[in-house]
Amino acid sequence: CFNSGSSCEKCDFETDLCKALHELNLQPGWIRRNGQSGMGPPYSDHNGNDSAYFLSLSPEMRSSATLRTSVFLPNDKEHVCQITFHYWISQMSGTLMVGLQKHSEDAVTNIWKVSGGLQNQWKANTITVNSTEKYEVIFSGMVETQRQGETVAIDDITFSEGC
Repeated sequence: CFNSGSSCEKCDFETDLCKALHELNLQPGWIRRNGQSGMGPPYSDHNGNDSAYFLSLSPEMRSSATLRTSVFLPNDKEHVCQITFHYWISQMSGTLMVGLQKHSEDAVTNIWKVSGGLQNQWKANTITVNSTEKYEVIFSGMVETQRQGETVAIDDITFSEGC
């Protein structure tokens, strides 16, 4: 994954979802597609490959769509959970948020958020999660306008050993 010595889970969406993301956790608002799908941007994955797969918001989507990980165990001092992912947000109205849901809490705590602006390109981000209890990580994407080409996409999510 990052180096040969670390065991980690990588979701590149090439064949399906990885263990950390179950099909059940993929709400209908997200679709697995590639740049050749005829659905507008992005036209390639973060490596510039137009036949490689990623997730993007479905054009029919009217509100936010969430993607939940499976349940992770509490972190210890030596192993923090690092999640690295690539994201793509259209210029005007896209927003991507990452939240943390601890098992003792109903509410989701937002730990990272980015919204439109002059993006329209793939960017990478790494977040570190520290939790003393079991938790799930939730990615939510939304677009405010239903204009052509307005979308949020996500690719290559990797979860470090501590997750």
